[in-house]
Amino acid sequence: MRRVVAALVAGAVVVSLAACAPERVPVAPATTAPVILPSPIAKVKSFFDKHKYSIDDPLSIWVINDKLRPLNPINYAPPDMVQAKVRSIFTPLMRPEAAAAIEKMFAAAKAEGAGEMLIQNSYRSYQTQVNVHQNWVNQLGEKGADAQSARAGYSEHQTGWTADVGAYPAKCSITQCFGDTPQGKWLAANAWRFGFVIRYPEGKQDVTGYIYEPWHVRYVGTYLSTEMHETGILTLEEFFDLPPAPDYAN
Repeated sequence: MRRVVAALVAGAVVVSLAACAPERVPVAPATTAPVILPSPIAKVKSFFDKHKYSIDDPLSIWVINDKLRPLNPINYAPPDMVQAKVRSIFTPLMRPEAAAAIEKMFAAAKAEGAGEMLIQNSYRSYQTQVNVHQNWVNQLGEKGADAQSARAGYSEHQTGWTADVGAYPAKCSITQCFGDTPQGKWLAANAWRFGFVIRYPEGKQDVTGYIYEPWHVRYVGTYLSTEMHETGILTLEEFFDLPPAPDYAN
């Protein structure tokens, strides 16, 4: 009798302990969760305002004058010329903003190993341009002159935003081989950084009306020069959707 009771008691203990034991839940094998990196935020290109400055007003840094777009008035003269503090052949008169920019550009060219540059000529008045163009006519005839010299009233030099630059010491002055000099190569690659464009690029005579002039730089400001550099558009006519100007209307 004592053995039966002991057994029952022992069984009760076992049952009680089993009932109190926590339930075992199957555990899935550990896995490594994939690391999700935040997606990069695409750089949104800001809107370029083609109407920020006038392309008709000769006082504007964006004025466009070509063989179809004479200055208005045709004998326009800038009111605020200053002398650029750079090496030059003739007095280097330019609009103040352009003068400051070309000073920085020449200093950078020298500092970056391209060598020294100078201004061959910059501002030319209406009457001076009459004389310059006639001199070319005397040498090359009307058609030949028109390919490389603007008539008075149609010249960028009359705006004060333009300069013809060269290497110093002189090499390939006002000739296309300037584009192969260290200064010419640097200018082609870096003028945009200072707000300038090569106004008459190679292969664009049917658009601009002029032969390739690697020495002829036009100040348009860094807002426009950077946009033209990034888009790869070489001429002002193409950028502003203007008709090509291979020749004068009359």
